[in-house]
Amino acid sequence: MGAISTWQQFWAQAKGEAVLVEILAVKGSTPRDMDAKMVVSASEMFGTIGGGQAEYMMIDEARKMLRQGQDHREIDLPLGPQIGQCCGGHFTFSLRRLDAHAAQIFEQNLRDEADAHTPIYIFGAGHVGRALAQALKPLPFKPILIDQRAEELAKLDGIEKRLSPLPEAELRTAPDGAGVVVLTHDHALDFMITGEALAMNRFFYVGMIGSKSKRNTFRSWLADAYPDASFDQLVLPIGGAKVKDKRPEMIAALVAAELIEQQAAQAQTAKVKLGGVYAR
Repeated sequence: MGAISTWQQFWAQAKGEAVLVEILAVKGSTPRDMDAKMVVSASEMFGTIGGGQAEYMMIDEARKMLRQGQDHREIDLPLGPQIGQCCGGHFTFSLRRLDAHAAQIFEQNLRDEADAHTPIYIFGAGHVGRALAQALKPLPFKPILIDQRAEELAKLDGIEKRLSPLPEAELRTAPDGAGVVVLTHDHALDFMITGEALAMNRFFYVGMIGSKSKRNTFRSWLADAYPDASFDQLVLPIGGAKVKDKRPEMIAALVAAELIEQQAAQAQTAKVKLGGVYAR
């Protein structure tokens, strides 16, 4: 179940009685940053502001507001030994009762966040492809599973799926900055899709499942088929070399971490470059 459908279920059960808890300001070390949000009803909650004693206290305060009919409060909370947390930082929280209009705005914000997720084009709906799509669902990515085989795509629900006789054609409409992970059942198809992706030179990540020998074979093939493509942009093998575990779920977890790390590194590089432009 996606975040939006989970929210809709939560709001229906809350029957219009809920409080939005939002971090207004932080100082020092805190478990979440500004704008983290949580919605609390009489019996459930949606989202998190970092867990621990601070979250439990805000849940209690939100439910007290519901019982007492209060509309808004602001609470300053130091994270020290007196509440059983040793972060040493300081939170300022806003607690505001949600009405139907505010709930619509909250849901639209969830939709906007989902639309901003980075698309990850997963070529191959086999065991690893399906495991990776599942692993990426709760992360700030939008997995798109692509295969020529309808029966393999049918084994997974809740993910965008594309049945395509020419999977490599999906790259042509993929947005700049998307990620590409190639895990098909056919080495020749792997090579074609990966070569196309590298030649386009506009994706933040291009990875292909395989071994060192597959890497060497592909390097030679790429030099002939796509002489202008940069082999150095390719991640092969995917998931790093430190953990030697070939279970699909383990490969999926390692690749998910790799995607997060590479996207963060590129975002930091872009930030530094932008800072340099303004510095001049």
